[in-house]
Amino acid sequence: MRVALIDSGTGLLPTAGWLRRLRPDLDLLLCMDPDHMPWGDRSEAVITERVLAAGELAVARGVDGMVVPCNTATVTALDTLRARHEPAVPVVGTVPAIKPAAAAGAPFAVWATAATTASAYQARLIEDFAAGRTVVRIACPGLAEAIDRADEPAIEAALADAARRTPAHCAGVVLGCTHYPLVAERIAAALPAEVVLYDSAEAVARQTLRRLGLSEDARATPGGIEVLLSGRPGALPPNALAYPLGRALAGGRPLEASTGIGAGSV
Repeated sequence: MRVALIDSGTGLLPTAGWLRRLRPDLDLLLCMDPDHMPWGDRSEAVITERVLAAGELAVARGVDGMVVPCNTATVTALDTLRARHEPAVPVVGTVPAIKPAAAAGAPFAVWATAATTASAYQARLIEDFAAGRTVVRIACPGLAEAIDRADEPAIEAALADAARRTPAHCAGVVLGCTHYPLVAERIAAALPAEVVLYDSAEAVARQTLRRLGLSEDARATPGGIEVLLSGRPGALPPNALAYPLGRALAGGRPLEASTGIGAGSV
């Protein structure tokens, strides 16, 4: 089976990594959009157009399912993408892991982009899943962009700033942007040791398998990985290869804990 992942940049890597770990035999089509990234700064019309364009290319390549591992693209374009392609091709979106963080019963913070932090979308998720809980919203200006560029000084500065603004009473931190798991170990190191990180990439990958009617089989022979860059055949760009997960995917290697997949998060 072939699954497409649609995002503007490296935010698709953590979900791709979990799919590769849970079902190595899936053929993955990584649809990145370097010509128009980051999508967070774009209008809803542009984001929807780019997601739909990637979806059309994916379907033309015979995918059996699609994943949108991007919170912004999910809230903006998921319904339209589903209306165009389901039920023939299942489409899975991404939601920050607020529900499992709330289920732990302790105060927690949500780290996200400035736009997501201020959005009605995030407010609705908190109201739906964490009503009555203590939830602190932490905007992380520049962190997603720094991760996407693999800009080490900018990553360190943004991490330190967000950690300073995270109250000590928060027992957990939701990684509310799909880029953040790429530096999960560094986020964990910037916070008190007892803080639990919550990430949705694994849950999204498992939901994708359920929608495709597949069970886990980590021993399966690895399938292929194809990359489209704004619709053009290509390879994972250098910024993706700056991360162990990107290098493992590019090299077709089995995914171990050393790749950084899910490190320090649940």
